[in-house]
Amino acid sequence: MNTESFENDVTGGPAVSGAGRRHVSRRTVLKAAGATALAATAASTLSVPAWAEGSEGAEDVPWDFIVVGAGFAGVTAARELRARGKRVLILEARGRIGGRTWTDTYAGQQIEVGGTWVEATQPNIGRELKRYNLLLEDDDAPSRMMMPTPDGPKAFTADEANARMGAAFDKLFAGARDYFPQPYAPTTRMDLLQQIDKLSLRDKLNEIKLPLADELMINGQTAIYSGGTSSMGALTMFAHWWALSGYSIQGWGETTYHRLKTGTGGMISAMLNEAKPTLMLNNPVSAITDDGRWARVTTRAGKTYSAKGVIVAMPVNSWSTIKWSPGLPAVHTAAASQGLSVKNALKLWIHARGSDRVVAQGAEGGSKIPLLIPNKKTAEGQLYIAFSVDPTVDPTNKTQVRDEIRKIGADLDIIGIRAHNWGTDEFSRGGWTFRKPGQLTTLYPDILNQATPRITFASGDIANGWSGFIDGAIESGMRAAQLANGEM
Repeated sequence: MNTESFENDVTGGPAVSGAGRRHVSRRTVLKAAGATALAATAASTLSVPAWAEGSEGAEDVPWDFIVVGAGFAGVTAARELRARGKRVLILEARGRIGGRTWTDTYAGQQIEVGGTWVEATQPNIGRELKRYNLLLEDDDAPSRMMMPTPDGPKAFTADEANARMGAAFDKLFAGARDYFPQPYAPTTRMDLLQQIDKLSLRDKLNEIKLPLADELMINGQTAIYSGGTSSMGALTMFAHWWALSGYSIQGWGETTYHRLKTGTGGMISAMLNEAKPTLMLNNPVSAITDDGRWARVTTRAGKTYSAKGVIVAMPVNSWSTIKWSPGLPAVHTAAASQGLSVKNALKLWIHARGSDRVVAQGAEGGSKIPLLIPNKKTAEGQLYIAFSVDPTVDPTNKTQVRDEIRKIGADLDIIGIRAHNWGTDEFSRGGWTFRKPGQLTTLYPDILNQATPRITFASGDIANGWSGFIDGAIESGMRAAQLANGEM
């Protein structure tokens, strides 16, 4: 069994209506915990482009721009600056590209160790799909859906489960059309958000007092998205995704249904091949300085590179690993200290015998592994994706994993497990983005601005639109390139 760990960067446009979609997703909200979320790393099965092999940047020759991080945000920023004729150096801490997305193989199948699902109606994803002629494919359809009830796990049809979940979410997010009238400009109604942003998902669940049977249909999701319990995550975070999805279970379901046929590595490799910046892998950065004339980046190996500007395309949780001179503004320091992504984020690939394709979701506090999704067939059985935010889960312990999965109504004959803990990953320090109460109104208005005239940030953690999704990382990279180049 191969057990590994997680990485660096991930995920904007007009609101998408849920009306007129071809169907309600077979997963709906079930898959999103991993979608947003594990915005992970690039492709180890897809080799780094030949032109980039052994690329080195001269320390004594200033660059136009240095990009720190080769995830989707960083590669997008580099591509946009290269299109403007700029000389760009990318310094990547890992030996691969992709950040918190990572296409690899397991059990003879292509898998995504990190960020996975995309949707063509997400504006940036849709544009990139057309630009590179990339195709989408779907996960295996489930044979049944196991959902929590007051009497334990029970099998539902997809239509039954979706209808129950949709009704509960409609009540949870009542008013979202008012406080998020323009989902891609999330702070438009700051007057309304000031009070609402103080609420956790648990605060709102307590306020609306759903019948227990109804709350159980959704509180497992609100808890795992939040990073452990529903009290940890902001109501406005999930409500923002709901608004971006057209305020409907149909729209939300579509965001967690499709994956790239080439893997996320296929898209980011295409972007990198178009841009052809100078790329240096295995070069973690230790210090970034703005001396008033140049921005200087120093690696752990002791080499220093200079540029007119630096775009820091690292997850917000990892900003504190850098020595900054001058120090970061208070808002950036607060974001790095508080964190914007879930700190305990474990993604598991479970290889099981048999042809069963069960989707299973647990209630809040009911299982350490509360989410199970069938992905694709193998020669020996079925691959499943599972998620956990419990630090006591040991993915090398098949008995523990099997027992926790049984608690949510699935009995798997496990052949092997591949896992990655994005929370303990040195260059990620967290998985999917999920803001805490108060962060939207206290951090976001200023965090999108430059830290200094020569230092700009890009990350799927800080997108105006799909924060935590690959679409948001691309949006953030494009915005950072424009900001750094003096276009905004």
